[in-house]
Amino acid sequence: MKILICYFSGTGNTKRVVDKFASCLEEKGNSVVVRRVEQPFNENLEEFDLLGFGYPVHAFNAPKIMLDFVKKLPKLLKVKEAFILNTSGEPLKLNNISSIKLTSLLKKKSIAVNNEFHYVMPYNIIFRHTDKMAFRMWDTAQKIIPLDVKKLLNGEKTKLKKVFLGRPVAHLMRIEHWGGRFNGKHYKMLPECVKCGCCVNICPTKNITIENGELKFGKKCIMCMRCSFLCQKNAIKIGFFNKWKVNGAYNFNNPNDTTEDMHKRYCKKAYERYFADCEKRIAEENAL
Repeated sequence: MKILICYFSGTGNTKRVVDKFASCLEEKGNSVVVRRVEQPFNENLEEFDLLGFGYPVHAFNAPKIMLDFVKKLPKLLKVKEAFILNTSGEPLKLNNISSIKLTSLLKKKSIAVNNEFHYVMPYNIIFRHTDKMAFRMWDTAQKIIPLDVKKLLNGEKTKLKKVFLGRPVAHLMRIEHWGGRFNGKHYKMLPECVKCGCCVNICPTKNITIENGELKFGKKCIMCMRCSFLCQKNAIKIGFFNKWKVNGAYNFNNPNDTTEDMHKRYCKKAYERYFADCEKRIAEENAL
């Protein structure tokens, strides 16, 4: 099959998942094209047998940049099947509603979502997971993704179970799209800034400019955290959410990290349930 995966990744977690998923598809003899939604898009969707869409969950929704990308897609001549990949920092069931609006928009383009897959990856806002937890999350995802690829290629339809009143909740939480633009105007350059221009170059919406030697933040912020998370000088104040700021890449290869987990009670049962379910799936597959 010829497969196209279009994705958005704020700080790299979703990219990791998409790349691994694409690699597993290719290992099964498929031809896979991967495209970032913020880049110029020239693909002809009619040429592909299967479509994929990947994103990080933003306030229990797909990011605005992902929804805007889909709105611009042409309507296909005939219905084409698709799958969704999404990532979040916690395994709450509310994350399952994130695809509601996206699925609706895709349907209008004659794209039918038959499979949804969700993976837990470390936060880039709210608080910083330990590298040990980041390793566990990514290690688990790498073991589960081949199983999900197998399901997909076998024609098994897998949808994430939506929660009660999920649609109105998702609709309400899309206030984050407006809130991101409002909060983004209050981002500020801190004295530590060396004006390297990194944040300007990596912003997916071109929301950051340098004027008279100062960083200027516009009205197009989508709260992806790419600028503040990847700033090597930790020199960006993220508006009203600065107490939730997370700076610096995770070390996904540090299973022996001894850093004290200051948030070990946070969503504890949900994490335990997620890892237990994944370990059960992996064990069952290995037993075959």
